[in-house]
Amino acid sequence: EPEDYVTIYKAILTLNFMTCIKFVPWDEKVSDYLLIWPVKYPRGCWSAVGKTGGQQLVSLQPPEGRKPNCLGKEGRVIHELLHALGIFHEQSRADRDDFVNVHEENIRPGFKKNFDKQSLENTTYNFEYDYNSIMHYGKYFFSKKKGQPTITPKYANVKLGQRKALSKIDCLKVNDLYGCFSKSRYNMRKYYTLCGFMGI
Repeated sequence: EPEDYVTIYKAILTLNFMTCIKFVPWDEKVSDYLLIWPVKYPRGCWSAVGKTGGQQLVSLQPPEGRKPNCLGKEGRVIHELLHALGIFHEQSRADRDDFVNVHEENIRPGFKKNFDKQSLENTTYNFEYDYNSIMHYGKYFFSKKKGQPTITPKYANVKLGQRKALSKIDCLKVNDLYGCFSKSRYNMRKYYTLCGFMGI
């Protein structure tokens, strides 16, 4: 659908503008590329974390009945593209137990792996824990029963995650990971300033 294409395109433009990373159309000359496609099985919104080589699928399911709609907001697309760029879920950080409680007893069977912690090298990226990250699960993600939280903050009045836009720390993290700050002093000022405007 044309509107789905626009959602994907807007997400790509956002990352191209806010970082030194540049997504470009595949010209069939390079062997490693992303293919954004609504995969039939397993359905849903998903991507491998980091480069796998060759054709790499990013599954973005269009709306269909009660099935997942990965194209309702550009934030959902950004979330999956960040996985492809090597960013894990925020609650997978090695230090997450200092910030959230994971309630394994409430997690749907087969989805506990989604809450596994990663190694320290994989996930902290020199920045503090970000409750507001576009990569953070919400309170009831993969709950086996309505109203039972799978993840809760250790501090009061904290909302977990969102799928609207990059948070300031998301933006800084990606730029840091890809060396955008070290390319030049101008680049450092440019991307720190751009990320500073992210108030989500």
